[in-house]
Amino acid sequence: MWPAASVSYFSVGSKRHSCGRRCDLLQKGVTAIQITPLSGTLGAEITGLDLSGELSNAAFDQIHSAFMAHKVLVFRGQHTLTPDQHKAFGRRFGTLNVHPYVEAMPGHPEILEIIKEPEDTVNFGGGWHTDMSFLEEPALGSILHAIETPPYGGDTLFADQQAAYDALSDGLKKTLSGMTAIHSAGKEYGAKGISAKDRKSMQATRADDAPEYEHPVIRTHPETGRKGLYVNPAFTLRFAGWTRAESKPLLNYLFDLSRQEQFTCRVRWQAGDVTMWDNRCTWHFALNDYAGQRRHMRRVTVNGDRPR
Repeated sequence: MWPAASVSYFSVGSKRHSCGRRCDLLQKGVTAIQITPLSGTLGAEITGLDLSGELSNAAFDQIHSAFMAHKVLVFRGQHTLTPDQHKAFGRRFGTLNVHPYVEAMPGHPEILEIIKEPEDTVNFGGGWHTDMSFLEEPALGSILHAIETPPYGGDTLFADQQAAYDALSDGLKKTLSGMTAIHSAGKEYGAKGISAKDRKSMQATRADDAPEYEHPVIRTHPETGRKGLYVNPAFTLRFAGWTRAESKPLLNYLFDLSRQEQFTCRVRWQAGDVTMWDNRCTWHFALNDYAGQRRHMRRVTVNGDRPR
């Protein structure tokens, strides 16, 4: 269990590391951060940090260490965060993505406005997936800012794909080692896809002829070295060299394993919250359980590298 204290710890491999001293976290007008786990597998809530201010290198290092340890971070109460500050925080992790299919926030091509109006019936992101795995170089992570939340519902679930990999038998790990899978936006953003559906305040471009990219089924995290499953129900079509029919039984087994409750955490949103997650080793699912209510989020996505 991770300690809910000003000094947090993270593990890489078999080693346990300190995230640093309390004094390193101090900023102008900000007390030391506290890190509280959301579940026994992944996710942590961070308080005592204002993302709208200028983060010192020491403070950013603490955030990055917590990100590597917990994979999903929730920063509460970021009510004053502007779009420019949102992007500036994202750029601390890398260059920002411009979504190829979904219309961006006016004046901010790197920001998606994810809005479900009361009359909309389908939400965006309403199924287990990993952001942008349909790209040749998929996303490193995503940073979502809650502008308006419904009075109930609208939570986001996350699933740890490294923990799911660890749960595989040695025999299945050996079978999957060296295998690759085909990813594409065509399934989700094509004519029958959910993400391509227009909503009152969101427009998307159809991707019927979307390109396909091949990624390893077992991905090694470029920063921690941990292995994790890298297939997902939304964008993975089949195993390379296999037909869809041949791929379906094994993919479905991996999908069912990956979303088991023991590998998940749940983020209950409040307006002003910011949640970031590591797309290299997690899935997420935006719940659509707030019919007749409005939900407005802004997302920045950080570009990543080609999976290995």
